[in-house]
Amino acid sequence: MNLWLLAKPIAVLLVTVSSTIFLLLLSRQNQSPRPASMARSFVLWLHGLGDSGPANEPIKTLFTSPEFRNTKWSFPSAPSNPVTCNYGARMPSWFDIGEIPVTANSPNNESDLLKAVKSVHKMIDKEIDAGTNPSNVFVCGFSQGGALTLASVLLYPKTLGGAAVFSGWVPFSSSIIEQIPPEAKRTPILWSHGIADRTVFLEAGQAGPPFLERAGVNCEFKAYPGLGHSISNEELKHLESWIKGRLPSSS
Repeated sequence: MNLWLLAKPIAVLLVTVSSTIFLLLLSRQNQSPRPASMARSFVLWLHGLGDSGPANEPIKTLFTSPEFRNTKWSFPSAPSNPVTCNYGARMPSWFDIGEIPVTANSPNNESDLLKAVKSVHKMIDKEIDAGTNPSNVFVCGFSQGGALTLASVLLYPKTLGGAAVFSGWVPFSSSIIEQIPPEAKRTPILWSHGIADRTVFLEAGQAGPPFLERAGVNCEFKAYPGLGHSISNEELKHLESWIKGRLPSSS
């Protein structure tokens, strides 16, 4: 699946009604109903700019290990908001982005970001309140969703199972380090980035590990040769292994 972040209104990805219905049917075929309180683990997936939650649901079909049989997946959609880098046009967006391509020195809209973080925290709180152990909660995101993933787990007051950032960036200044709770510093982070990414430059991704090191957060960074602004099956298979290694053994 080629997930990408949009730069101009003319390039907005239009998801047809038929393709949307197909993806929804595909996800239903691979999802068995299970009360939230019985979920042994929980994966929250945050999509990129201009995308939608349902369009990403087929991702979960790649996680075939037995450890994921009792996993609950959530693919929320961002609200429609005006986006500066899209000339003010409205599109699905978690928070405002000032420019594309995103570099290590791109401006950040921290106030808008923090509103989105509160929304993600409510999603996590709801699942934990339903009975899922925080250590079995994983937040993952691509591009804008990856940046939001990073911000959300670093500012969450509990230690989670882990967070995975794909083609993301650090969406705030280093002053945020003072606001990171001690519990959040124990949440491990997996960071994956394509070396050929021309939408969110590799330098933006590479700025993540040093930032997290200063904050006292453990981060595994993997760069993928030839990969542009998208997610590869290789990345997702590594994510499956990474999460599996942090889940309780299957009974």
